Amino acid sequence: MSYLVLARKWRPKRFSELVGQEHVVRALTNALESGRVHHAFLFTGTRGVGKTTIARIFAKSLNCESGTSAEPCGQCSTCLDIDSGRYLDLLEIDAASHTGVDDVREMIENAQYLPSRGKYKVYLIDEVHMLSKPAFNALLKTLEEPPEYVKFLLATTDPQKLPVTVLSRCLQFNLKRLDEEQISGQIGRILEAEGIQADASAVRQIAKAADGSLRDGLSLLDQAIAYTGSGDGGVLREAGIRSMLGTVDRTRVGAMLEALAAGDGAGLLAVVAALAELSPDWSGVLDAMAEALHRIQVRQLVPAVAVEAEGIDAEAFAQRLRPEVVQLWYQMALNGRRDLHLAPSARAGFEMSVLRMLAFRPAESGPVQSGADGDRRDPGKTELPAQAAASVLAREQPAQATPAKSAPSVSAPASPPASSVLPTAVAAAVQSAPSVPPPAPADLLPETAVIGTAEDWLHFAATSGMKGAARQLAENAGFVGCSAGVLQLSLEAGLDYLRSERSLAELGAALRAKCGGDIKLVFAQAGIDADTLQQRTHRQRDARQAAAEENFMSNPDVQRLIQQHGARVVPDSIRPLEE
Repeated sequence: MSYLVLARKWRPKRFSELVGQEHVVRALTNALESGRVHHAFLFTGTRGVGKTTIARIFAKSLNCESGTSAEPCGQCSTCLDIDSGRYLDLLEIDAASHTGVDDVREMIENAQYLPSRGKYKVYLIDEVHMLSKPAFNALLKTLEEPPEYVKFLLATTDPQKLPVTVLSRCLQFNLKRLDEEQISGQIGRILEAEGIQADASAVRQIAKAADGSLRDGLSLLDQAIAYTGSGDGGVLREAGIRSMLGTVDRTRVGAMLEALAAGDGAGLLAVVAALAELSPDWSGVLDAMAEALHRIQVRQLVPAVAVEAEGIDAEAFAQRLRPEVVQLWYQMALNGRRDLHLAPSARAGFEMSVLRMLAFRPAESGPVQSGADGDRRDPGKTELPAQAAASVLAREQPAQATPAKSAPSVSAPASPPASSVLPTAVAAAVQSAPSVPPPAPADLLPETAVIGTAEDWLHFAATSGMKGAARQLAENAGFVGCSAGVLQLSLEAGLDYLRSERSLAELGAALRAKCGGDIKLVFAQAGIDADTLQQRTHRQRDARQAAAEENFMSNPDVQRLIQQHGARVVPDSIRPLEE
């Protein structure tokens, strides 16, 4: 007794039977109906979304004995032979096993002959990205100018590996991943036609596990039917599907979130221990937690959108947890899944992920319970506010450990990585730098009624509040003297352009407001050595920079990196902390 698997038995035979991919169907239908059919098509997309199926239907539409159209009859000998894979003028080539130039040359030679039966000779090359470079080169000329009776249909899961010379010769159609609703709908129709009963939740489990591929979904459906057998009356139940897939019961996810929200460490580990008896995929459990947190966040921030319960009371958790805590736990679930393979064991990695969530609970939720007797620990020592926790989590990310402008760039050809040492070295360099404060803001300095010294003038230049050219004039002018209402300043010869009528008027107005009377401005001849605010600012900045560089280079960790691992400091990369 032969059995045809569901993926083959229910392969669509016409465009109207396809699930999804409406954008591709529309373009191909219009081309067939108008007679403007290109000679080369490229179908891209992940596995099991219909690339080969669409190519076969297209070939059937071209050669149907009732005429070229988007609706092949499906009854003529051509349609039946194409459906069964016996049509001589449809040549399906698996590029994964025919990668060489000789295979392509044989195909090109065969293309010179007229079709045996139909109007077109169709070459369907699957996984075309697997062809070798010489094979692509041999194909280019024929792909660009094939005989009028030849059509090329190329399919690939990895279009990035195709030469641009091939891409430019084809009409490209990207097939989308199917969503869970589309896969669930098709599985439901197939189950109804096959006379098999199934829980709606079981169908959703299969559709979710299919991960966007209808073929994978039908393969899992075949597996589920075989797994169920005569048990449960031949009905596909959620519990059976979950056991087959190794997925976690969503109510257990709700129990873990309940323990986290209550700060019940013992209860949390008890749920994990119960899960361990089922030998789950711990990565999948973290996925389930992330999905639950996502639903809770949607309920918090966009309450008008309906969310499925799936084992948790999203409304209750949305009321109990702060939104930023949900975001934090979500990131911890993702990071824990990413780092699971680095843990001593998958269970240990999972436990550390949920314990990290427990550690970074909101402080106002109360102290964490620990141990069987429910001992209480000091909340101030075991918990951090959500904002502080977020900053700690951010520091865990390798790519974001140190801001680009706040740390020196050091490259080393060997481990240990510089990123593990440099933040400490930078802190040492900055904290031990001599204190050279920048000019204080105006609200921290006393008012000065008279400008009688150079310090008075520099204070005025730093705190006057002027903008534009007037401010630049004050910052670059040096104090020479002040007497009898006359303020004498100096200005370098190259900066004479700053003494415009407008800037002088604004400076005079600021001086009158400061000193309470008219002040006459006189500029001395160039060459007088007088300190300016600009010069002082530059000296202070240079002093801070030199101190930071000196302290950084003298740090033992930095010296060890340089001497033992050949690290080098990237020029002009060290910055004082305040910058």
